[in-house]
Amino acid sequence: MDIKDYMQTVGRQARAASRRLAMATTAEKNAALLHIAAAIRRDKAALIAANQEDLAAARAAGLEAAMLDRLTLSDKGVDGMAEGVEQVAKLPDPIGEMNDIKFRPSGIQVGKMRVPLGVIGIIYEARPNVTADAAALCLKSGNAAILRGGSEAIRSNRAIAALVQEGLQAAGLPAECVQVIDTTDRAAVGELITMREFVDVIVPRGGKGLIARLLAESRVPMIQHLDGNCHVYLESEADPAKALKIVENAKTQRYGTCNTAESLLVDRAVAATLLPPVAAMLTAKGVEIRGCAETQALVPNAVAATEEDYHTEYLAPIISVKVVSGIDEAIAHINHYSSHHSEAIVTENHPKAMRFLREVDSSSVMINASTRFADGFEYGLGAEIGISTDKIHARGPVGLEGLTSQKWVVLGDGHVRG
Repeated sequence: MDIKDYMQTVGRQARAASRRLAMATTAEKNAALLHIAAAIRRDKAALIAANQEDLAAARAAGLEAAMLDRLTLSDKGVDGMAEGVEQVAKLPDPIGEMNDIKFRPSGIQVGKMRVPLGVIGIIYEARPNVTADAAALCLKSGNAAILRGGSEAIRSNRAIAALVQEGLQAAGLPAECVQVIDTTDRAAVGELITMREFVDVIVPRGGKGLIARLLAESRVPMIQHLDGNCHVYLESEADPAKALKIVENAKTQRYGTCNTAESLLVDRAVAATLLPPVAAMLTAKGVEIRGCAETQALVPNAVAATEEDYHTEYLAPIISVKVVSGIDEAIAHINHYSSHHSEAIVTENHPKAMRFLREVDSSSVMINASTRFADGFEYGLGAEIGISTDKIHARGPVGLEGLTSQKWVVLGDGHVRG
C-alpha cells in the first residue's frame, strides 16, 4: 500500500461525504445513529471477541496495565457505547440554528448560524469506544470523520467501524462519512495531520508522546489536551466524610483516566485530622503517597515528593500530597502545577468555593464533587470527542457544539448599502 495515495483517497472521500452530510436532515442523522446503536447491541458478542484478540496481542506485546485497562471492552462497556450513541441521537441538532439576530440601522438583520467544521481527523490510542463516540458526535454535528485508532485496537476498531458504516448506509448516507484508517503504519498519521486540503481539524486522544508529536508536526488546527494532572483540595472547612469519599473516588475508581486525581492538597488547619484517615484509605487501596515534609510527619509510610512529582500525571496508584497554608496557596499551587484539566475543592465555605471556581484556571472546576465527573457523558453531552485544555474554540469535554462553528448571516429585502 502506498500510504500517501491511500490517505489522499481517504481525504477526498471524506471531503465529498462531508458535503452530503452537511445537507442531511436531523431525521436522517438520527436514523443512522439509532441503527448504529442497535447494531452495536446486536453484535455485542462479536465486538467483545474482536476485543479479546486485541487484548491477547497487547498482553503478548507487554503493554502496561493502564493501557490494557483503556483497551478493554467489557459487556457493560459495549452497552455504554450503544447508550452513548443513543443519547447523541436524542440531543438537539445544532446545525442550522440561528441566534443573536438583530436589526441594524440600515434595516438588515444580522446574526449567526451554526455550521459543521467539515472533516475531522481523530487520532487516538487504545480506547475502542472512541470509534463509536467520535463517529456519533461527528455524524450528529454534520462532520465527516477520519478515525485513526492505535494499532493495539485495530480489530476492535474495524468491527465497530463496520457497524457505523452499516448504520450510515441504512439511513441513505455515504459510508465514507466515517472512515477508519485501515493500516497501522505510522506514516498514515503524518499524512493525516498535514492534509489541509481535506482535513479541517485534528482531535488527538492519547498519551503525552503522541500529542507532543502532533503539536510539533501538525499543519492542521487541533483540539487537544496534553495530560491530566488533576487536583483535589481539602479546604479548612471540608466535611471529613465528603473529603474521604471524594478523594477515594477521584483517585482510586480508575487509575488510567485523564480525570483521575493525581495531586491532593490539604489545608494546614485540618491536616492533622483529615490527612491520616485519607492516607490510610489510599494506602489500604495500594496507592503510594509522595508528600511534602508535613505530609511525611503525619503519614509515616509517605515518601518524599520531588518537584517533578507535583507536575506528574501518574496514571497509576501514586498520588502527590502537599499541606498548604490556605486557599491562596492552594490556588497558586494548582495554577502552577496543573495541566488545566480538572480540579476540585471540598469545603462547606461558600465564599471560598466561589473563589476557587473563579480563580482556578482549568477547563473544569468542581465544588464537593469528584474530578472523575469531568466527562462528556456525565455532563449531558451524550459522549465526548475529547477534552480540551485550550482556551480558543472549545474548552473541557467537547461535544456537539464544540464540533461546530458559526458563520454570519444577513437577512435583507432588497437592501443596499448607502
